[in-house]
Amino acid sequence: MFKKFIERPVLSTVISIIIVILGILGLVTLPISQYPEIAPPTVQVSASYQGANADVVMNSVVIPLEEQINGVEDMTYMTSSASNDGTATITVNFKLGTNPDLAAVNVQNRVARASSLLPAEVTRSGVVTAKRQASNVLIFGIYSDDPSYDQKFLQNYANINIIPQIKRINGVGDASAFGQMDYTMRLWLKPDVMATYGLVPNDVSVALAEQNIEAAPGQFGEQGEQSFQYTLKYTGRLKDETAFSNIIIRTGANGQVL
Repeated sequence: MFKKFIERPVLSTVISIIIVILGILGLVTLPISQYPEIAPPTVQVSASYQGANADVVMNSVVIPLEEQINGVEDMTYMTSSASNDGTATITVNFKLGTNPDLAAVNVQNRVARASSLLPAEVTRSGVVTAKRQASNVLIFGIYSDDPSYDQKFLQNYANINIIPQIKRINGVGDASAFGQMDYTMRLWLKPDVMATYGLVPNDVSVALAEQNIEAAPGQFGEQGEQSFQYTLKYTGRLKDETAFSNIIIRTGANGQVL
């Protein structure tokens, strides 16, 4: 066979040219994807139960959700985790080739069934269902040469200014910052003082929910035939330590304020 090609160089040249032309046509016409679908689609369900430990989150949040999600169409397996900060995460993996949008809708329908089985605080904060890849596409770090900008400042700067912009990019499923360094106000309670006044932690939580809010106080002179109307302003959410220390926990019949 090889002897024929050696004895007929013209035929060998023609065949070589044909192979090169077919290769060029294939290179031009074949579809090329920068990120081909080689990983199975995944859908992540996340929820938050503030104040609960990992065991409580697993029993009251993760298990009811798993029981409803289990058996969703084209599902292969799912994994779940619960942490002591009250967060719960369930990752549902589907067969390769499954439409990720349809998979997310099917999972969301199953999550809606479990809403009545979840604690009220979890349903108020919301259960989020989103498409997500099993691995990160890109990880980058932020640093500052100015020592006054610490890690907490940089992470909150990224959460407020950078991450929302990244999420708006077409094709981005999710973006997040590692670690939990959000700006918060931690309140330390004195059990002996609370016992003296007959208070429980829920009393403080209720007072915070009632007074640390964004509200619209309305307008002055809105009713009746008034010549002028004035929009009232409200300070909004509490912003510093002094404002939190002035929260009214209880008022007595004689006007005593605690």
